[in-house]
Amino acid sequence: MSDWVDVVEADRLKLGDRVKLDLDDVEVIVCRAGEVVYAFEDLCSHDSYPLGDGPIEDGTITCPLHGASFCLKSGEALTPPAYSPITVFPVRIENGMVQVRDHRWD
Repeated sequence: MSDWVDVVEADRLKLGDRVKLDLDDVEVIVCRAGEVVYAFEDLCSHDSYPLGDGPIEDGTITCPLHGASFCLKSGEALTPPAYSPITVFPVRIENGMVQVRDHRWD
């Protein structure tokens, strides 16, 4: 199990902002969509293409290459050509900091 990692001060992460970080050798994107902060692996499950620049709307992200959409909360693939989920990571705000952790080895 990994520890929580500080990403950015919560009040500095504005709507639509995205922060990239390396979390246990995985490129992770942290973003704010509405009042919710999400963290997900920057990799489409369909074609291993970076997701970080894809449009985010209504709690989903769409791959900029082939248009597959994913739920940012669960990682579930919502539209073809993707059928496998993306990896999402737990997020919390602690002492004014957005934090994420790698839960894959719990």
